[in-house]
Amino acid sequence: MTDTPEFRPRHPRTILFVAYPQMGLLDLTGAQTVFWAATKAMHERDLPGYERRTASLTGGLVTTAEGLVVDTEPLASLAGCEIDTLIVPGAPEIERAVAESGELIEWIASGSRQVRRTASVCSGTFLLAEAGLLEGKRAATHWAMCEMLSKRFPSIEVDNDAIFVRQDAVWTSAGVSAGIDLALALVEADCGRDVAMQVARELVVFLKRPGGQAQFSELLQAQSGDTEAFDELHRWLADNLDAPNLGVEILAERCHMSTRNFSRMYKQKTGRSPAKAVEVFRLEAARRLLESSNRNIDQIARQCGFGDEERMRATFQRHLAISPRDYRRRFSR
Repeated sequence: MTDTPEFRPRHPRTILFVAYPQMGLLDLTGAQTVFWAATKAMHERDLPGYERRTASLTGGLVTTAEGLVVDTEPLASLAGCEIDTLIVPGAPEIERAVAESGELIEWIASGSRQVRRTASVCSGTFLLAEAGLLEGKRAATHWAMCEMLSKRFPSIEVDNDAIFVRQDAVWTSAGVSAGIDLALALVEADCGRDVAMQVARELVVFLKRPGGQAQFSELLQAQSGDTEAFDELHRWLADNLDAPNLGVEILAERCHMSTRNFSRMYKQKTGRSPAKAVEVFRLEAARRLLESSNRNIDQIARQCGFGDEERMRATFQRHLAISPRDYRRRFSR
């Protein structure tokens, strides 16, 4: 992300939210609230904000998965309208939604060519993928759906850990409330860091949500229902992240397994390689220290096993698209 807005238009940017039956309510309203708050902040600076519009194929009332009803305008009524950003929410039953949304997917495919950028929240990634927008790209979605996305679209590089992913003009985000983080990033790209931070403070986003796609230790557990064999190893890892060598040989020895068998079994049970797991544990530990301690960045980097601040910064950028210093400014309690 950049501190400098990409452009300063004279007129409000139009953000179009695409609605469909049984979409997730928070997928839609979380991002909408961010753009609403950003508009308030921009008006205080005598600058235009965002025009938020919600449309479905036929217009009218659309029932969300939670049972609340959203009033929408028909997509056809937007013909000729200059849309800046197209946002597609996800749905709990995304496979069913995809199967029943052929016409909508066609509209997304064509509509995305007419806008500056396209984004998805949670499992909305599947609709972008079906529309052909993610071919050969990296993408994020709800962690529980990562494997399904990989199998259904082998050309997509699915990032299991990212809170959101930007690939040129296409943005995808992780589960549900990560859509708020995505929307804040879009606002920051448009309006600058000060506006994004003002929005975050007003919504109390960073005080209530510590960041990251999910609690990473829980993610390791949740990727498979059969990780008990490595529970003790995970507890040991959490206490020894500053060890100079946490290579696969050391981890295999802790589990009384051969290196080859350990690597194979660990990937099978947890969904990631041992090296990736160590990185994720270190990232989680660093996040907690940045949130709750006054230690300097370099001390935290050494304590969590990164060695130095630069290596930790690269890991934060890769997983969370933010530097450790910016993370502390946003999330510190």
